Amino acid sequence: MTVAPLQIDQDAPAPELVGDSPGMTALRALVRRVAATDSTVLLQGESGTGKELVARLLHGWSSRAARAFVAVNCGAIPGELMESELFGHERGAFTGAQSARKGRFELAGRGTLFLDEVAEMSPPLQVKLLRVLQERTFERVGGTETLHAPARIVAATHRDLEQQIEIGRFREDLYYRLNVVPIQIPPLRERGEDILLLADLALRRLDAAGLGRVRLGEGVAAALLRYRWPGNVRELNNLMERLVIMHAGSVVGVCDLPVKMRDDAALALDAAVAALPDDDGDDGDGLRDLMQLVAEPADPVLPAQGIDLRAYLERIERSLIEQALDASDHVIAHAAGKLGLRRTTLVEKIRKYGLREDERSGAPS
Repeated sequence: MTVAPLQIDQDAPAPELVGDSPGMTALRALVRRVAATDSTVLLQGESGTGKELVARLLHGWSSRAARAFVAVNCGAIPGELMESELFGHERGAFTGAQSARKGRFELAGRGTLFLDEVAEMSPPLQVKLLRVLQERTFERVGGTETLHAPARIVAATHRDLEQQIEIGRFREDLYYRLNVVPIQIPPLRERGEDILLLADLALRRLDAAGLGRVRLGEGVAAALLRYRWPGNVRELNNLMERLVIMHAGSVVGVCDLPVKMRDDAALALDAAVAALPDDDGDDGDGLRDLMQLVAEPADPVLPAQGIDLRAYLERIERSLIEQALDASDHVIAHAAGKLGLRRTTLVEKIRKYGLREDERSGAPS
C-alpha cells in the first residue's frame, strides 16, 4: 500500500498571503507576530482557504525557516500506517518493515511539523499524539529508544473541533494542547475584491507557465464577486486554469463561466430589468437601452496617447459608489448591496475617496 510522499522543504521561499481586505491584513499581522514564537498553532478555516500556505508562512517567518518543514495529511494516510508515518518504525516491527525508517516527527527535527486535517486522526492515535505534545518524546514503532520531538507543531482542520468533541470524535485534552494560538482563516466570499487580485495572480502564473493567457470580459468580474466560492481559493484557481485551457488567447465572457455563476449574473440582470419603468414612456425606453448596453457592452478603446489606468478605474469606482449612495439615500447597507460589496468594504472605499459618511438608518422620520 502506498502513502503520500514526504514533504520536506528547507530551501523553499516563504509564500505570500495575497489580499488587501481587512481580514487578510489582520491575518498577516497575526501570522507575523505568532511566527516569532514557538507556540503550537491551530489553523481553522474552510477547505481551500489556504491553511497550508499559512502554515508555511509561519515557518518561513520564524527562526526555524532554515530547517525542515514537514507536512502530513492526517486524512490521506491509512489509519494502520499513520503511527509509523508519524513516529517511524524499526526493522521487523510489522510485516513489510524490512528496514528502520524515520517518521515525520524525527524528520522535522527542530523545524516545523504541519499536521493537516488533524480532526481525521483516529482516537487511539490522538492519545499517542497527546503524549508526544505533553512529554516532547516518542518511540518508533517496535523500538524502545526514547527520541526527542523538538519540532514546532502547526495543526489544521476544516472541522469545528468543539463540535467534534461534543459528539465524541475528538479528545478535549488534545484540543487544548493544540489550541494554544488559534488562527481563523477567512473564506474567500468574505474577502471582497481580493477575489479579483487572486484571479489576476492565477492568470499571470498560468501565463508564465506557458499555458497561455485570457482576458476577463465585461460582467465577469461582477460575477466572480457575486459568487459564494464554496471551494474558496482552490476553486478560484481551478476555474482560472480551466478558462485558460479552454479559451487561451481570447476574451472570456459571462457565458464561458460555469452555469452556477452565469445564473447569478442572469438573475441580477433580470431583476434590474424588471425594476425598470414600463416601455410606455421615453424614460423606460432609454433605461432599457442602457441595460442592453450593460448586458452587451463594447470593449473600451485605449486612447492613442495611452491612459492612467489606475486613475481611470478609480474615477469609475468613485462614480458608481456615489450613484449607489444617492440611490440608497445614503443607507450604506443598501448601497453595498447594489454594488455587491460587504458593508465594511464600502465604508473603507467611502473613506478612501473622501465621500460623505452620513449614514442614515433608512427608517422614515
